[in-house]
Amino acid sequence: MSVMKNRAVLRWLVPVTAGVAVIGGGAAVGTFAAGADPALPPRSAAQLLEDLRTSRLDGLSGTVVQRADLGLPPIAALAGQATGNDLAGLVSGTHTLRVWYGGEDRQRLALVDTLGEQDILRNGRDVWTWNSRENTATHRTLPADAPDRATVPATPADAADRALEAIDPTTAVTVGRTATVAGRNAYELVLTPRDKASLVHQVRIALDAKEHVPLRLQVLADGQDEPAFQVAFTQVDFRTPEADQFRFNPPPGVKVTEATEDERPGPAGKRVDRKDAEKPDVRTVGSGWTTVVVAKIGDAATGDGAKPGANAPDAQMLAQVLGDLPKVSGDWGSGRLLSGKLFSVLLTDDGRVIAGLVTPERLYEAAKG
Repeated sequence: MSVMKNRAVLRWLVPVTAGVAVIGGGAAVGTFAAGADPALPPRSAAQLLEDLRTSRLDGLSGTVVQRADLGLPPIAALAGQATGNDLAGLVSGTHTLRVWYGGEDRQRLALVDTLGEQDILRNGRDVWTWNSRENTATHRTLPADAPDRATVPATPADAADRALEAIDPTTAVTVGRTATVAGRNAYELVLTPRDKASLVHQVRIALDAKEHVPLRLQVLADGQDEPAFQVAFTQVDFRTPEADQFRFNPPPGVKVTEATEDERPGPAGKRVDRKDAEKPDVRTVGSGWTTVVVAKIGDAATGDGAKPGANAPDAQMLAQVLGDLPKVSGDWGSGRLLSGKLFSVLLTDDGRVIAGLVTPERLYEAAKG
């Protein structure tokens, strides 16, 4: 199928979340690239974009490594525990993932760490999640009219998707150096925001010289020489995986939960009601790389004075995490600020979450509206 005509496929082209795994005391997965830059025939930015648009992907498997140094305070893991989402820890450190792609309706991710493994599989209309640490699994049957799309959580591939969508007058598109990624020769497509208010300096996408699909994505923050976020294949095979890779066989003793139509599979085998997953009252301010998202999520977004409910331990932990963020205030109001190398998030005391790839000052301006 055409890569650019299917957004679900595009999410699988750029490496998804992962990092270095230690299995049985073994060593870490290899490096992203090695050796001198390969000598490849010259290609212009327009030619590389056309290569990407016309490329086809029928199958893929491989190992992906993600490295994130976003300059965030050490609260990501706590936030994940508070929300029941262990994958939130992927915003920092190094992680490893195995990935299989067998078509629009067959996908599998396996996130491996030192304490266990988490899998998400789609095989036709069946979607499974499995957590080895809790020995739990969730199964959901997609409706017959479900759109063809990836059923896994948002990944860095989604970020590459958005980056490619950003190719307009606000973005300079150039060709970078050639590279070797996962033992394969690659060209580099460089996206540079023209708006200096953006915290993103560049997005670099390495495209396989033969298959014309992304092998690596790097995001550089303004004023930084090293990527704040990097995700890449360390091993890749473009053959279609065997059908058995997409069949879920519950391990002995696993507790399987059947999700209803009103629920979606959550992380760690937990269920999330669709009503709770909705995000009402969301708007955007600005455009391009400096777009700011404003969402109304209810009173006391910062957790100050939060009252425990049915999930008291989770609520208390989340309130503690948010309470550790620095307090900020101005003519826009007051709240708490989470800031990193690439983005800023403002949680106001009146229940708004304001975020963007911009400086905190730009968030304060949006908070006035």
